[in-house]
Amino acid sequence: MKMDIFKLERFFARYEFQVSHLLCASDCQSLKIRDLLALESGAGEKLGDLWLGYTESPGDPRLREEIAGLYQRVGAGGVLVHTGAEEAIYNFCQSMLGPGDEVVVQRPCYQSLFEVGRSLGCRMISWQTQEENGWRLDLDFLKDRISSKTRAVIVNLPHNPTGYLMDREEYGELARLADRHGFYLFSDEVYKGLEFNPDEALPSACDLTERAVSLGVMSKAYGLAGLRIGWVATRNRRIMERMAGFKDYTTICNPAPSEFLAALALRHGPGIVGRNREIIERNLELLDRFFRDHGDMVAWQRPRAGSVAFPSLCRGDAAEYCRALVERSGVLLAPGEMFGPGLERNFRIGFGRTDLAECLDRWEAYLA
Repeated sequence: MKMDIFKLERFFARYEFQVSHLLCASDCQSLKIRDLLALESGAGEKLGDLWLGYTESPGDPRLREEIAGLYQRVGAGGVLVHTGAEEAIYNFCQSMLGPGDEVVVQRPCYQSLFEVGRSLGCRMISWQTQEENGWRLDLDFLKDRISSKTRAVIVNLPHNPTGYLMDREEYGELARLADRHGFYLFSDEVYKGLEFNPDEALPSACDLTERAVSLGVMSKAYGLAGLRIGWVATRNRRIMERMAGFKDYTTICNPAPSEFLAALALRHGPGIVGRNREIIERNLELLDRFFRDHGDMVAWQRPRAGSVAFPSLCRGDAAEYCRALVERSGVLLAPGEMFGPGLERNFRIGFGRTDLAECLDRWEAYLA
């Protein structure tokens, strides 16, 4: 079965580098290479001396050690580095899922979390969430649908595009369900570290159960999308072996300069992520004010974590509105239809970059 076109990525291919104001970006403010190298004495010289041969397929050992430091119970041997998070999603599905498997997926979602399994012949079950319920995941829905064929449950927390964050108690119960019923828990955690209230931060799924895989990336909280470095972390040896074997058919290994720079960034991770949280906090105040002034047009539900939110138009079609906005003002929002069916009034807005005030000024001018 072939995969459908990736709606969001085709949307970005058309608009992302053509518009003047990207107001739907999912990542945080990035850095220049010289700014990253300036964080550590001698880093520039080490990068200049880097050997540009093949790298180790699981990832550079020093990078894997830095990644393992993000987890409580996973060592470097439980980390498999990929070229971005997208490759890791694809490799997990290809390695661990097959025809007839039942897979429950939190929705709305980044399309590949649902689409790759569907293309493999899995029976995909939408764990649909609703705006009126704060996008909350209902564990009773999941419990009623677990069967002997349930192979995996896929969640994304903190959530893209809504900014939803599950309660800690419910998240623990989700991990216990994986242990009890034997399904794999694939946890997309690429926005981890961007919780607005640090006390609400969830543990990584791989620290809670050996049935879990945690997905991480340098693109979101760190804002270093250009490195194209992502990873999975797990205590499950079978998953590691199968994904490592399948990776031999995709990228095999990762770019040496990217691995070097990713390890450098992780050594200074708290400062980089802290800077981006400050940007987010300032931008959220601007968004609160903007949507308060335009409450007759947009229903604004403040997110709990991450750098994206999913407001809805009070009336009208979001795809039409987004198209008119970008054509007349150069401001790009992502319509909800990119994240699943039944989201015609929603749109994604990103607030992890420093140009948000300018974007809102242009949107305001369009409204005027």
